[in-house]
Amino acid sequence: MFTLVEAAGWPIWFLIIASLVAVALIVERTIYLRRKSIVPPRLLDEVVQEMKQKGVSQQMMTRLSSGSPLGMVFAAGLKNIKSSPEIMKEAIEEAGRSATHQMDRFLTTLGTIASISPLLGLFGTIVGMIEIFGSQNAGGAAPAELAHGISVALYNTAFGLIVAIPSMIAYRHFRAQVDTLTIEMEQQAIKLVETVHGERK
Repeated sequence: MFTLVEAAGWPIWFLIIASLVAVALIVERTIYLRRKSIVPPRLLDEVVQEMKQKGVSQQMMTRLSSGSPLGMVFAAGLKNIKSSPEIMKEAIEEAGRSATHQMDRFLTTLGTIASISPLLGLFGTIVGMIEIFGSQNAGGAAPAELAHGISVALYNTAFGLIVAIPSMIAYRHFRAQVDTLTIEMEQQAIKLVETVHGERK
């Protein structure tokens, strides 16, 4: 590893830092954006059943708010259970925007890393080319300096792509996953409103 870093020159450190941040964000979002933790299965049925048996209590809303993003959306709606369906839907939409913001967290950073990694690789390539031209003298280029400049140029280009490609794939995947989970939360919330106001059995 140290040999690779030495061959790639100092510009590679920017890409190493970017790759470590990208890996950390991918792992964190993979853990957070699990479907069962965002949209727990059968949560709607459990909420409706408890509401019919015991009514809506503060303890129930507190448990929902701290349980999952979908639970937080449900709790926002149930706080306005005595209001009109329109007001209940507005409260749910506000909570839904907050939940979506939490799911979007760090995705901008991951997308930025995917975008700038090839540029960082290009920067390393330019540094390598400068070293190649800087090694030229009246007697010609020193082979060792010439080889080092080529190594810096090629290693940085390759590593920039190695960081960018998985980061972009992960970013696109997480964006699609957030969109899917958001739609599912909206559908579940609408079902809750319709059930509360007797429009759905």
